[in-house]
Amino acid sequence: MSAGKFWPLIAHFQSREARLGERMRRNRVSAFLYEFLRFGVKQAWACLFGGAMVALIVATHYAYPPDTALSRYDFLFLAALAIQCIMLILRLETLEEAKVILIYHVIGTAMEIFKTHVGSWIYPENAFFRIGGVPLFSGFMYASVGSYITRCWRLFDFRFTHHPPVWALLLLSTIIYVNFFSHHYTIDLRWLLFIASAILLGRTWVHYHIWHTHRRMPLLLGLFLVSLFIWFAENLGTWAHAWMYPHQAASWSMVSFSKLGSWFLLLIISYSLVAWVNKPERDSAG
Repeated sequence: MSAGKFWPLIAHFQSREARLGERMRRNRVSAFLYEFLRFGVKQAWACLFGGAMVALIVATHYAYPPDTALSRYDFLFLAALAIQCIMLILRLETLEEAKVILIYHVIGTAMEIFKTHVGSWIYPENAFFRIGGVPLFSGFMYASVGSYITRCWRLFDFRFTHHPPVWALLLLSTIIYVNFFSHHYTIDLRWLLFIASAILLGRTWVHYHIWHTHRRMPLLLGLFLVSLFIWFAENLGTWAHAWMYPHQAASWSMVSFSKLGSWFLLLIISYSLVAWVNKPERDSAG
């Protein structure tokens, strides 16, 4: 289904893009380069909300006035709300995407409240809009992950082979979410959850449409690559002092590579929520 059906701004450029595409199909090299370009543009569109948040975090680290009445965290919260409203008004985001963002915002904020309480990480600056030690802008960082997956699903017209039942994914996600809390008091099931994820999704292939044909990759590989991207973004966030891990208190250092595993498990939760809403379709060739 055409992405222009969901985002009118894309529909505005579709006819001109089609003419450009026809010219680029004249030889294999230009066709390959154009498909690569289309992939990058689609990824950028999918990252619109998350990219805006990361850009704001880095920009305010350098340029936000330290003595202003409105704290940096509160500015980030209000800016995130404004971006969300603008995207809905300009129809850069659909109501369905906003619902997923809201659900993941609540899930992320609840975990943030617990994790900051037990000292897993801290937010070193003051904020008026906060719950406990958690400024409310932080929930939007989790929500941006749900936004990215939802937009990718439509932009790349996802189809699947050997996709597990959604109820099984939701059950696994529930156990993953509980483990993020319970491992502070009992055994950590992380490695069992990695194994369960591999068993459940190991045979699943995602078929994605960039231009004229569907290409494919193992879903687990796709989730790992997105997790790696989020880990890099988290390094930017901690470097910009948006939040801080205990080992970064004296001076900044890279986020532990073990956090990549945490993001992978969180991504399973996000993916499950989006799959619950979108209902995975079977690839016709599969």
